[in-house]
Amino acid sequence: MAYVAPEPKIFACRQSVELAQEIAKEYGAELGKMTFSTYSDGEFQPSFEESIRGARIFIIGSTHPGPEHLMEMLLMLDAAKRASARHITAVMPYFGWARQDRKDKPRVPIAAKMVANILETAGATRIITMDLHADQIQGFFERPVDHLFASTVFLPYVKSLGLDNLTIASPDMGGSKRAYAYSKYLNSDVVVCYKQRKKANVIEHMELIGDVRGKNVILVDDMVDTAGTLTKAADLMIEKGAISVRAIATHALLSGDAFERIEKSALKELITTDSIPLRQPSDKVRRLSCAKLFADVMHRVQDNVSISSKFLM
Repeated sequence: MAYVAPEPKIFACRQSVELAQEIAKEYGAELGKMTFSTYSDGEFQPSFEESIRGARIFIIGSTHPGPEHLMEMLLMLDAAKRASARHITAVMPYFGWARQDRKDKPRVPIAAKMVANILETAGATRIITMDLHADQIQGFFERPVDHLFASTVFLPYVKSLGLDNLTIASPDMGGSKRAYAYSKYLNSDVVVCYKQRKKANVIEHMELIGDVRGKNVILVDDMVDTAGTLTKAADLMIEKGAISVRAIATHALLSGDAFERIEKSALKELITTDSIPLRQPSDKVRRLSCAKLFADVMHRVQDNVSISSKFLM
């Protein structure tokens, strides 16, 4: 008789409960039982309230700021390892600290590599994530990494807009590969913004490489933080004769004055996923669910089936 793997169990970090519930629903399962004890100084302790011995488990949690979100994932991984789970998959729709993926000046950390190390030490036997800030972060792990692309979520929506004279834009040189990948599937032109920074989150100068006159432009990026780059790029493109400017950003950090910048900018719409909870509602922000994408991949991991069909880019 062929061996049939037992059904996996799905658990949620507190910062991603809403998304985890949607993923579990798409998967066809219920979230596992967890409790969290919190001390008066803020220290917390997760506890699995059901047996996970010998089981494959998925722990869902984005590690967006602050640092307690990463700590919660680590504690849950450690608890699962000590409870004798057989396979422990960290499902991280947003992989935090990824912008620190190299030494860009002396005496700074490579935080993305450090996070990869501690996730594995804590007990993760597999990582599932989406739109890493840099593809090479996959190489920081010694365990399998399933790096999903949100293009599978965004492209159907973009096509449904039925935009004429479509042009894909990258808000910086580093994102040009992503922009070209989108343009390939949408059969569109590409333009690139060249920017110089004074310091992190502060742009000193921006120029446009390419022509946007008479075009409907869609800016493509992996994340939006303060929205300074996207809004400045959108305003510049309207000045250069673009008909409309929309933006796609997988992870909506939207810190500081980001919402105010978006509301005041020439951006017609910011299209993002629900990988991170939105701080506040906005008429200009449209969120598309990534739950089905993650649920499908989790099914394929459980059944040892290829996930390459989920890679549009």
